Amino acid sequence: MPLRVTFANLGMSPFANAYLKPEQLYALEPFYPLQAFVCEHCLLAQLEAFESPDKIFNEEYAYFASYSDSWLQAAKNYVEMITGRFGLTAQHQVIEVASNDGYLLRWFVEKGIPVLGVEPSAGVAKAALAQGIPTRIQFFGEGTARQLAAEGQQADLIIGNNVLAHVPNVNDFVAGLQLLLKPGGVLTMEFHHVLRLIEENQFDTIYHEHFSYFSFTTARKVFEQHGLALFDVEEIPVTGGSLRIYGCHADDPSRPIGPRVGALLAKEEAAGLTRLETYTAFSERVQAIKRNLLAFLIDAKEQGKSLIGYGAAAKGNTLLNYCGVGTDFLDYVVDRSPYKQGLYLPGTHIPIVHPDRIRETRPDYVLMLPWNIKAEIMEQLAYIGAWGGKFLALIPGVKIYDPVDRYAPVEAAVKVYP
Repeated sequence: MPLRVTFANLGMSPFANAYLKPEQLYALEPFYPLQAFVCEHCLLAQLEAFESPDKIFNEEYAYFASYSDSWLQAAKNYVEMITGRFGLTAQHQVIEVASNDGYLLRWFVEKGIPVLGVEPSAGVAKAALAQGIPTRIQFFGEGTARQLAAEGQQADLIIGNNVLAHVPNVNDFVAGLQLLLKPGGVLTMEFHHVLRLIEENQFDTIYHEHFSYFSFTTARKVFEQHGLALFDVEEIPVTGGSLRIYGCHADDPSRPIGPRVGALLAKEEAAGLTRLETYTAFSERVQAIKRNLLAFLIDAKEQGKSLIGYGAAAKGNTLLNYCGVGTDFLDYVVDRSPYKQGLYLPGTHIPIVHPDRIRETRPDYVLMLPWNIKAEIMEQLAYIGAWGGKFLALIPGVKIYDPVDRYAPVEAAVKVYP
């Protein structure tokens, strides 16, 4: 049944991680509709697929998780927690789906626990292999799971962080998880919570790589359809507000449903996630934020202020393209990843350079595009206070942060929409 109800219409946009080489700047650049819909029946917010996953997650895919210190620390903390909670030892097998460059599995390796990564992007997978982390370069689904199981590669623990939204066929993916999980095994999945997306105006997390935007209510139904029970759930701060779900085989009597499951289902219902109108009202707020942002940027430039961006993040590319912000507002964007330096942002063609450029040009404002790691950014760049520089965040609304007091906004530049 075709999707008809709009969740958010962000116009036309290139793929968020399709960074450009200098020789590509004057070539034809494909743009696609970036419009999220919501299913009138299951209330799953989702995008249409305009390109196959193998074209999006190709060898030049530029996201390497290890270049974020806070991301690495979160991964290490998870490994400490999960090994303690479920008593994982060298006798157990851990498999991570969408394992990227090994940023998480490395901590299991340090503990002597056998691991296997499954990662479709050859470039980042090779970085994991270079660290000695066993990695299969292929997409995960029911077919891959059958192949691994036939090779004796079933898992005591399956991990999938920020991958559930990236798969165009959710049913095939979850069916694969069920096949790959050993009897008595546990899986954990982390994904951005659509409740936080709506309540905090996080429209920039919508881009073509993300095919779906889940509530716990919807995710639970999907997993149940494939013989998996979600017995626990946590709300965690990762990526601006995520859920970590814990699953097992539905016929596993050793995993009773915990109290947090019912509590979160009730919270989502109270917040309106089981009503269609909650989703349809989101679009109007997104348009208001765009007008608000442009009003601030125009005013800053008319005052002669200089602005640069920090982090060539996918979410930043959604925001910049939707709002029409290019080099007329941002002089450049810095990124710590050498895989992005020397390239240009898709659509806006803003150059990506090394962070050292900030000391050279002394900008008035540093726009934090990956706002979900703003504490890390402000700690790294606290030196901009020496010339009066300030940090700028645009989600959930325009706010300016003083480097001296990194964790509290010192002024609201314009009205922040709730």
